[in-house]
Amino acid sequence: MRPFKRRGDDVVARLEPAEARIVGLLLDQLEQLLDADADDVRGDPVVERLLPPGHREDPEAAADFREMTESALRSDKGDDLATVRATLPAEGGTVRLDPDQAGAWLRTSNDLRLALGTRLGVSEDTEPPEDLGSEEGQQLAVYYWLTGLQGSLVDALVAGRAGRR
Repeated sequence: MRPFKRRGDDVVARLEPAEARIVGLLLDQLEQLLDADADDVRGDPVVERLLPPGHREDPEAAADFREMTESALRSDKGDDLATVRATLPAEGGTVRLDPDQAGAWLRTSNDLRLALGTRLGVSEDTEPPEDLGSEEGQQLAVYYWLTGLQGSLVDALVAGRAGRR
């Protein structure tokens, strides 16, 4: 991956074919979670992270909050996911994002990291994998790669706001 860099009002990065396929696969998995019937995924720790309760100490208030907000949250996340999918070069290549698309990439990459990190039990003490031979090591490497991707996007956006190009 060539990290995101500011190009005028846009930000631009380059993804290798394997990186684009990994992002596409993760988008598919996130989309499945968001499109699932709420009752089918209730209690799933990833869904709880993506759609957190509004009131942790009051189950009744939490249920009311969820009823009022869950549909809109799912829809907004789905819209962001669609934007990322539309701007992702399926076979790798240049990703060019305007400010709105960059916002969708930030929110979706955060959701992907939350989902993957929750499944892997990532904490502040988790270290990058030394051995990529295991499936968990590979998934953890993807988590850290997503972290780098998101960080480069944030850096490029901040550079633009600071007037540095």
